[in-house]
Amino acid sequence: MEYKFQRLESTNRFNPADTTHINLLVQLGKSYRYLDIDSVYSISKRVLEYSEAINYPYGKINGLRGMGSYYYEQGKRKEATPLYKKALQLAEESGDYVSEISILNVLAQNASFEGNYAEALNLNLKGIDIAKLVNEPAALSILNENIAGLYADQKDFKNALMFYDTVQKINRTLGDEIIDAETQSNMASLYKDAKDFKNAMFNINRSISTFEKHQIIDWLAYAYEVKGDIYLEQKKYKWALYWFDQSNMLFKHKIDDDRVKIQLMNGMAKVYLGLEVDSLSHKYALEGLKLSKQIKSIQGQIDCSETLYKLHKKEGYDSQALLYLESFKMLSDSLSKDKSKQSLSLLETKLQYEQEKKELIEANDLALAKQRNYIYFSVIILLILTIITFVIRRSENIQKKLNKELQEKSIAVAEREVELNEINSTKTKLFSIIGHDLRGPIGALQSLLKMFTDGEISKAEFLSFIPKLKADVENISFTLNNLLSWGQNQMNGVVTKPKRISLSYIVINNIQLLSEIAKSKSIKIINQLPDNPRIWADNNQIDIVVRNLLSNAIKFTPENGLITIDAKETEDFWEISIRDTGVGMSHEMQKKIFESSSNVTTYGTNNEKGTGLGLSLCKEMVLKNNGRIWVESVVRKGTTFYFTLPKAEKRYQKAS
Repeated sequence: MEYKFQRLESTNRFNPADTTHINLLVQLGKSYRYLDIDSVYSISKRVLEYSEAINYPYGKINGLRGMGSYYYEQGKRKEATPLYKKALQLAEESGDYVSEISILNVLAQNASFEGNYAEALNLNLKGIDIAKLVNEPAALSILNENIAGLYADQKDFKNALMFYDTVQKINRTLGDEIIDAETQSNMASLYKDAKDFKNAMFNINRSISTFEKHQIIDWLAYAYEVKGDIYLEQKKYKWALYWFDQSNMLFKHKIDDDRVKIQLMNGMAKVYLGLEVDSLSHKYALEGLKLSKQIKSIQGQIDCSETLYKLHKKEGYDSQALLYLESFKMLSDSLSKDKSKQSLSLLETKLQYEQEKKELIEANDLALAKQRNYIYFSVIILLILTIITFVIRRSENIQKKLNKELQEKSIAVAEREVELNEINSTKTKLFSIIGHDLRGPIGALQSLLKMFTDGEISKAEFLSFIPKLKADVENISFTLNNLLSWGQNQMNGVVTKPKRISLSYIVINNIQLLSEIAKSKSIKIINQLPDNPRIWADNNQIDIVVRNLLSNAIKFTPENGLITIDAKETEDFWEISIRDTGVGMSHEMQKKIFESSSNVTTYGTNNEKGTGLGLSLCKEMVLKNNGRIWVESVVRKGTTFYFTLPKAEKRYQKAS
């Protein structure tokens, strides 16, 4: 956009009196706020020049505000304040309430950053009055959140949470998840200061998810920094460092916000101090202190001086440690005195505002007193009549209702008991499978990767494990697919949707899918299905059945074996068989394999691992499609699995 603007402005087609062009420049300047503050200044200056030439109030207001932001971000508040105040005066004179609210918000934030909390509160309250007048809920959310931040800075968590409650109510009416995520980030910082790490982590994770989804880079950098602070407060240094690094990457490449960057630098210095990497701790603390002095951030100087004091004391440099301690003490005492005064001023300002508001409400109540009394009297009479009617009817129906409720609750309790028992059984089996059959291969993979990254094995040795890793990952993937399908089935989350499908298509697809595994054992798979048999069943469920049975046949068939897939047509069904020349199974095993309670892990001829879940899943899905399944097997000769499925008629059939 900037490039196109510059090209246009250098041609004869450019009209400096075009307010559309000025408005677009204003939006472009705002977009650069946390990306490149120098661009904000150059764009805002052009906006002001074009707007003054045609006396365009909106352009003049935003040009002045943008230039003020440039000076303010560099710590040049004496240059910034007159520009802001002139922009505010123009907004008031032109009746531009939206711009007036926006400038009051900026001035309030600046006053807060300088520690002038009473002035910040007054400006926010004034903005709230105007926002209510012109019905600007988004502005109301921001201004109330500013006040919550003022109380948070004073460590007055009770009042801060009260205002955040108001903000969240407004946000719910807005329905904007980005605005809601901004609030959650600030609340996370508040909960972190209050040592409520559970709520802090809950809020920051929700906000990060939204910012990543919508690519709100400036807020994402801040949210990453806050999450790092939460871990830092808990002395979880490695996790803190991870999130600080995420934030720092955005600052290096995309973000230009010195105030948040100071917090980040000091946070990283504290992390490295905790990790005993003193050189990096020293580097980041000095960088944060330099930036704090540059933009005149007293709190930043305090935090970084404290870190440098601890660092030099630890290293035994007592003279330098003393210098930082004295600087920390002097600045802390000064800020503490200011904050004490500001806390009192903040309270007085709030009380004064509430008193004025109370007087207005009382005056309005007095004017409507008589009318209210009439309304109250009418409501009381109506309430009395309603109560009398209710008592009479209640005495007639109470016994019937109680009996009916008791019967319904008894049925509900019985149903709930059955449901809970089934869910508990499902949960137990899920955890057993996950712990027994998935944790082992994943743990082995993790250990191997750690050995490689730690240099304990060479690249050549690592590559020699690739075939084994591939087999393990394929096994885990197959197990997870079965596990998810079975879990959904057990939780009544799967609905059978039968339709006309081709059995040949399903079989051919699964032969192709498992052909590589069969080929590795030199197993030949023969498809003897008749010409395109059609069945009436759920495509996905039958696909799972065929895949599990074929996979089992490959697993339990030794090398150079044979697997045959066949189907026989009866009057109403297709009888499908999958026969192998494998190891077979005993009569006892044949009785147990389809039981849902069975969780016996079995191993194939090449030590392939299974969960004992696939066959119970096959049985459930065949039954859902109005079929049946059984097995015939002889030890050391082979096994044949049979299952039946309804034939597809030419006319449409209804699902059972």
